Amino acid sequence: MKLVLILASLVLAAPALADDCSRAINQNAMNRCAEADYQAADARLNAVYSRLMSALDDRGFRAKLISAQRAWIQFRNAECTSQTADNEGGSIHPMVFAGCRTRLTVARTKDLEAQLVCWKNAEKCGM
Repeated sequence: MKLVLILASLVLAAPALADDCSRAINQNAMNRCAEADYQAADARLNAVYSRLMSALDDRGFRAKLISAQRAWIQFRNAECTSQTADNEGGSIHPMVFAGCRTRLTVARTKDLEAQLVCWKNAEKCGM
């Protein structure tokens, strides 16, 4: 009977723990947390991208940035598909795929932030 109560309490506690990613106890919770991390990184990327687009004073530069960003998104998705091919179809795949997208998105955000600094203060970048 004690075992049944312990198992029942773990099952009932799982949804609450899933909201605390530092204590995620099952693959489904870890997958959700990894996706939430990616969504947060993507939101930050979009904010920096918007600020950079606003800082660009030339429509030609804007068009080139749009083209570059679209190409980068295709690259990111293809790269992460390639990097996670060995676990495709497995329960861990969503977590690993989201982790890859997060890592590449954070790196891209840093690149765009550096471009933004250059556009706002050209002498810092030797322009």
